Amino acid sequence: MDKKEKRPFSWFWKWFLDNKFVTGLLIVLLILLIINLFTKVSYLFFPVWQFLAIVGLPIILAGILFYLLNPIVDFFERRGIKRFYSIVGLFILVAGLIAWGVIVIIPEIREQTTTFVNRLPGYVDTVQVALADFFSDPVFDKVQDQIAISGERIMSSITAMVQNVSTTTVQSIGNFFGAVASIFIAIITMPVILFYLLKDGKKIAPYFVQFLPTKMRQPTLRVLQEMNKQVSSYIRGQLTVAFAVAILFMVGFSIIGLDYAITLGVIAGFLNLVPYIGSFLAMIPAIFLGIVGGPVLLIQVLIVFAIEQAIEGRLISPLVLGSQLAVHPVTILFVLLTAGKLFGFVGVVLGVPAYAAIKVVITNIFNWYKTVSGLYEEDAAPKSTTDEKNK
Repeated sequence: MDKKEKRPFSWFWKWFLDNKFVTGLLIVLLILLIINLFTKVSYLFFPVWQFLAIVGLPIILAGILFYLLNPIVDFFERRGIKRFYSIVGLFILVAGLIAWGVIVIIPEIREQTTTFVNRLPGYVDTVQVALADFFSDPVFDKVQDQIAISGERIMSSITAMVQNVSTTTVQSIGNFFGAVASIFIAIITMPVILFYLLKDGKKIAPYFVQFLPTKMRQPTLRVLQEMNKQVSSYIRGQLTVAFAVAILFMVGFSIIGLDYAITLGVIAGFLNLVPYIGSFLAMIPAIFLGIVGGPVLLIQVLIVFAIEQAIEGRLISPLVLGSQLAVHPVTILFVLLTAGKLFGFVGVVLGVPAYAAIKVVITNIFNWYKTVSGLYEEDAAPKSTTDEKNK
């Protein structure tokens, strides 16, 4: 009787309930249906997005500084100094460095930027004359018409861009003041968030994990710790490399006598936060000024760039970053392009660490699925045959 009762359900059990692959597909289908449902009621989450837009900037800034300063606090804590005193000392040091930058660096950058803007029309004329002389060579006779047309298109595009900026400036005053207000709120609240992150940062993950079922606590905590390790290593390394690049460009441009060396170095440091692309973008204004200064200065600028790339690529980046992310350069480029398209400059800067964190989560989920599904078990027969032959 028992066998007859179970027989009608055997095919359903075999093909659906006991089929790990079909079960996985059903789970994926349910996830997609849930996502589709969320898109239908997205208006309900509008207040949440507004709240995240307000608190997002100070939290991101505090998180970046946390990853940068936390190793220092941990170092002093291992030496017997309480975290509170280490944090207060670091805050005083950082405040002193900011004050020094406001008094010394920022006025110099402002003066150099103002001078550059005032001289820009003359620089543009000089570059146009230099390019015209260069392309007037008989070698370029066949393509001079195309070059002239391309030059006119570029200049018309630049003119249209300037006009567009000038017309939209008045319209964007409200957005500008909104951005200023957000930055002001971030500057005020960020130190408070940073203080408590440095003081109690180690307790955050265990606190949230305790609300999960018992069996999920250890795996979740392990994933969070691995994500934290990946992101912290990348942020600390990238900031260190960016600072080193800024110093290298400042020193190099100062040695060859290039104008605006400090400003160009600071720009290079900020742009270096974008992997692979930042340094090349930073060289555009330097090459522009090199063309203005003449062939000798242009060659010197290119030499400085080559030396900086050699030092950064062969010494600084391998020493600081190493291969912690284990992400292929082509993948990083795809991540930068996609994140930049979706989220703008913030996506370009934070896309790679976000990808590293997501990669940790997906890798652990896939490893769990391989264990549970049994679809990836290796055949033991070839291995045993090989062992017998070795014996």
